[in-house]
Amino acid sequence: MERKKASDFPQELLYLFDEYVHGGISRRAFIEGARKFAVGGVTATALFEMLKPNYAWAIQVAPDDGRIKSETVTVASPQGNGSIKGYLVRPVAAGRLPVVIVIHENRGLNPYIEDVARRLAVANFIAFAPDGLTSLGGYPGDDEKGAELFRRIDRGKMERDFLAAAIWLKSRPDSTGKLGAVGFCFGGTVVNQLAVWMGSDLAAAVPFYGMQPSAADTAKIKAPLLAHYAELDTRITSGWPAFDAELTAAQVIHQGYVYKGANHGFHNDTTPRYDEVAATLAWQRTIDWLNRYLRSTTPY
Repeated sequence: MERKKASDFPQELLYLFDEYVHGGISRRAFIEGARKFAVGGVTATALFEMLKPNYAWAIQVAPDDGRIKSETVTVASPQGNGSIKGYLVRPVAAGRLPVVIVIHENRGLNPYIEDVARRLAVANFIAFAPDGLTSLGGYPGDDEKGAELFRRIDRGKMERDFLAAAIWLKSRPDSTGKLGAVGFCFGGTVVNQLAVWMGSDLAAAVPFYGMQPSAADTAKIKAPLLAHYAELDTRITSGWPAFDAELTAAQVIHQGYVYKGANHGFHNDTTPRYDEVAATLAWQRTIDWLNRYLRSTTPY
């Protein structure tokens, strides 16, 4: 299928798709709402197919890249669902390195998130991408089925699974003990929650378009936090000014960027919402942030 850009679609249609992605409407309701944009022989169903992820586009670092090695690992999570599986990726020549947990969107551990973990390994981090759907059989290989599993899972227990994975990753013998967290959409919200729960045990947090915690919870954050937002994603981005002020009041080192003209999900290179300029800049800022706060030997 030809790769489309956000600019190829009416913004109202992109907002409608965002509402579907986040569970506000069903697939059927999206199709109904998309009918008025179905022109020139393009059906509403075809529009849906154009907007949903094509994971063949996500491969920036091949799974068999000679610079890295990967494996599937199961981590105990007694306070959550019992255990959580994930994708562990390391540089081949790794000694002890900083570690980064990668938290997926609201569909499970899909190929895009696995590729993000590999990108971090190529940048000389040990990366672990857990699958929050482990207790229901894991990411099913299909986003619509993944969304259905997300509606069924115990959200609180799943968040505890991610916390268990973060603690396990930080304590690995090949870890320097410096832990970072990167997450996207739902995963960005989880990264903010990990920052609240872990305090100074988390050395860097990078949420992409994640929901912000309450002011009371923000006061518990200690990790230097880099937040990425999309200008057109007003549902999430509108919460940034208050979060910024609360982080300042809590004396948390932080920086936030709102990417002009970008949509929610702009870093995900498998959908038309991908914005190459914004994604490239946000990723470079992410790597720079992780290098600064996970490799530094001086207190910040």
